[in-house]
Amino acid sequence: MQEQVDYSEAIRTKYPEQVVIVVARDRNGRVNPITLGWTMIASGEPPMMAIAVARSHYSVEAIDHAGCFTIAFPSAEMAEAALFYGSHSGRECDKFTECPAPTAPTRDIDSVILTEAVANFECTLETRIEAGDHVLYVGRVVAAHKSSEPKKRLYTLGPGHVLGPAS
Repeated sequence: MQEQVDYSEAIRTKYPEQVVIVVARDRNGRVNPITLGWTMIASGEPPMMAIAVARSHYSVEAIDHAGCFTIAFPSAEMAEAALFYGSHSGRECDKFTECPAPTAPTRDIDSVILTEAVANFECTLETRIEAGDHVLYVGRVVAAHKSSEPKKRLYTLGPGHVLGPAS
């Protein structure tokens, strides 16, 4: 049985929610990470992934400029960095300087991968869609990487940015 409720009440049932860290190089050549919860696989063949970024975020400028981005599935050990990247603006600071995370060069795009992540996907921008207060970006996966060691993925476990591995 279902009961009708306001959207704001029903949407709280989404947890745990996946977390990704998206990295794009801005017009100054600086790589800018942002933590997002809204992501999905958009196509299996060719492989494509989608992200939603609030229109007001600096990362919109960075992705639009770069034409490519990395999507990282952070490990549970990356919770502090994920929280920082999602709560600070690249307009105001260099996030990797203030909260360092190990990176490595990408293979096919102008970005970086996060070496402590569970997996990384290098994406070239295929489509940009205005969607209310967000911009949806669909990227074609041109290279993929995964950790050679077993790691637990990071999730948002509940409201208020409670982060951790899903049980």
